[in-house]
Amino acid sequence: MYFYVIIPICLRSRKQKHGGLWLHLKQCFMKVIKEKHSLAMRWTHWVNFPVLAVMIWSGLFIYWANDSYGITIFGTTIFQFFPEWFYKYFHLKQRLAEGMAFHFFFMWLFFINGLLYVIYTIVSGSWRELVPKRNSFREAWQVLLHDLHIRKAVPPQKKYNAAQRIAYTAIIIMGFGSVFTGLAIYKPVQFYWICWLCGGYHVARILHFALTIGYVLFFMIHVVQVILAGWNNFRSVVSGFEVTDCQVKDLVKPKENEEPVS
Repeated sequence: MYFYVIIPICLRSRKQKHGGLWLHLKQCFMKVIKEKHSLAMRWTHWVNFPVLAVMIWSGLFIYWANDSYGITIFGTTIFQFFPEWFYKYFHLKQRLAEGMAFHFFFMWLFFINGLLYVIYTIVSGSWRELVPKRNSFREAWQVLLHDLHIRKAVPPQKKYNAAQRIAYTAIIIMGFGSVFTGLAIYKPVQFYWICWLCGGYHVARILHFALTIGYVLFFMIHVVQVILAGWNNFRSVVSGFEVTDCQVKDLVKPKENEEPVS
């Protein structure tokens, strides 16, 4: 959907001979408001942001009740995700019951919102713009080099570039992975088969924790990319439209007895 607004600005005018007539050829640029993101996409995007934030926040309360993950070599702890000084500095208390209450409530909102988004992309056909193509991984490398200012040539860009296709598809798969491993942790007896598929309760918990780290990394990179992309890109996710420059050419018939200009 396109909406043409603002009076076009003529940059230059010249004359060309066409069919025995000399015509003014005016090259102009016009501002075009183009629809980029649908309401369903924007709704699920902005709902998912606070819901996922609460999920991570409440999940940390659950994790702090059994802070067991780190890197240990020959009995010596090399790295601990949340060392003791971290809890003391921020005056954090173990709030397992509160964390579980929030986590188990918002997980349904997270699941329903994500499911609605997947259904929408399938029904509307938007998945064609989202799923990586055969050459997406090669083009994603070009996007990375361009973002690092190593490569000057701009990589192919449609609604989503190759890197975005891979990242957004991966985040959907991660969402299903979080639900799958979360059910194994939440009800390991009732969903024993899910727990078995995950490799056991402890493996499911490790995978669930790793996916959470993935969300945090994705969020940090996503925010940086949004800032670098500029206001027009951010506005399109809020309003659904983006403003672009469109080149147009107008042919104007000259007045009688007007001589061509060389």
